[in-house]
Amino acid sequence: MVFKRRKSQSAKSKKEDFSIRVFTSLEKNIENIQKLLDSPNDLTIRRFALGNTMNSCSVIFIDGLVNKKLIHDKIIQNIQLEIGQQPDDSTESKADLFEVISKKVVSVSDVKKATTLDDVSLAILSGDTVFFLDGLAQALIIGSKSWESRSIEEPITEALIRGPRDGFTENLRTNTVLIRRKIRDPNLRFKEYKIGRRSKKSLIVAYIDGIVNQDIVKEVKRRLDTIDMDDAPESGYVEQWIEDSFLSPFPQIQNTERPDKVTSALLQGKVAIVLDGTPFVLIAPITFGNTLQSPEDYYERWMVGTVIRLLRYLAAFIAVFLPSLYIALVSYHPGMIPSKLAFSIAATREGVPFPAFIEALLMAITMELLREAGIRLPKPIGQTIGIVGGLVIGEAAVSAGIVSPIMVIVVAVTAIASFSIPSYSVAISFRIIRFGFMFAAAIFGLYGIILCYIMLNIHIANLKSIGVPYSTLFAPSFNGDWKDLILRAPITMLPKRPRYMQTEDERRIEKGGSST
Repeated sequence: MVFKRRKSQSAKSKKEDFSIRVFTSLEKNIENIQKLLDSPNDLTIRRFALGNTMNSCSVIFIDGLVNKKLIHDKIIQNIQLEIGQQPDDSTESKADLFEVISKKVVSVSDVKKATTLDDVSLAILSGDTVFFLDGLAQALIIGSKSWESRSIEEPITEALIRGPRDGFTENLRTNTVLIRRKIRDPNLRFKEYKIGRRSKKSLIVAYIDGIVNQDIVKEVKRRLDTIDMDDAPESGYVEQWIEDSFLSPFPQIQNTERPDKVTSALLQGKVAIVLDGTPFVLIAPITFGNTLQSPEDYYERWMVGTVIRLLRYLAAFIAVFLPSLYIALVSYHPGMIPSKLAFSIAATREGVPFPAFIEALLMAITMELLREAGIRLPKPIGQTIGIVGGLVIGEAAVSAGIVSPIMVIVVAVTAIASFSIPSYSVAISFRIIRFGFMFAAAIFGLYGIILCYIMLNIHIANLKSIGVPYSTLFAPSFNGDWKDLILRAPITMLPKRPRYMQTEDERRIEKGGSST
């Protein structure tokens, strides 16, 4: 108990020290920063005099987070060369000198003042440079961020045949630039937050003022304000914190690496959440129909987009229901199978020691293990393991009489169908639900599948995404929005934004286009 009390007092004392104001003494300010950061070896403190004067000053930064050439050329050199007149020692004269340095001498665009150690330490740890003038209880925060970052590449998880090849990176400013390049609207808003008590990462809420429903923006901001954790290393932490139901297998917030997907969502009246340090941007709210849509649906002609989307819905049905239907029909309802097919199945299952459920469960688990192994291993080896492993294990299992050939076909078709789902998070959800349907089919047959399907629909009908019903467009439905649900109508027949978003500006095609 004594240890806990001391720890609490220490934390409290540290918090108080962390929020103290900047002193007039330069050495005191430097000492406080060194004490707060525990004098790390990458903390650079450069003391110097102002030109030919005797006024002491200092710049402080973290080596590796800043552009050192900018600090030398635009800050230190400018101050030393351009400040050459001896000022008075009065506070007013130092204040005037500080104003001259901030407005005329430092030739950097991002400059602001700070009066607390909290602001100063956060700026230093964020890659900015802090300037102190001895005798003045103020600091100048100068933007000098520069660190190594990954170049813009095509998203690995969302590859397209036709469409832009750029993808988000781990750099927040790069990501906001990618959005601004595609939406050059003065009403595009970026509201910045700090997430994490200790990491203090930057998070941006993006939306288009004049389109978005302000109630959605307020709700997103309210949920973000409740985040209270040490660090949010990836946007998945934010997603799990602000989602409506953590018990649902379905993602209630969409994540993407594609700027075109984010800009399309913003133009529909949705909100994007961009977190520093991750290429995955969150989109909210979403519906079940959004999870089976892809940007490529709109880049191809409407007939091609419609066929691809229909195939995707078929793939979702196969990924969830095919193994359970096989179990139910073989175990409980063989009379529903055509006679020739039933005889063929019976012949292939002759000598198999396990019932259909155990057979399907073994193969499904094996397929999941192969899939995970293929993802975790290096790319050249992973692809080999996924293909060769499946063929070898499937052939060996059939030869050993453990599973039937038709079971291998069922599991393989199911796996291929799950790969057709455009969102990895949704594909995982379908894989989880599949096992529930398999257990229900093993116990109750087709009746179990029907009961599970009813329960699944009840769950989706009660699920929400930032207050918007997850089942929207299926139920409740909105006139006109069905044209962009299962089918993809021609672009000219989609003049309005989704009505369920209740946007301020409902039209995306002027009235000169085709009518609804």
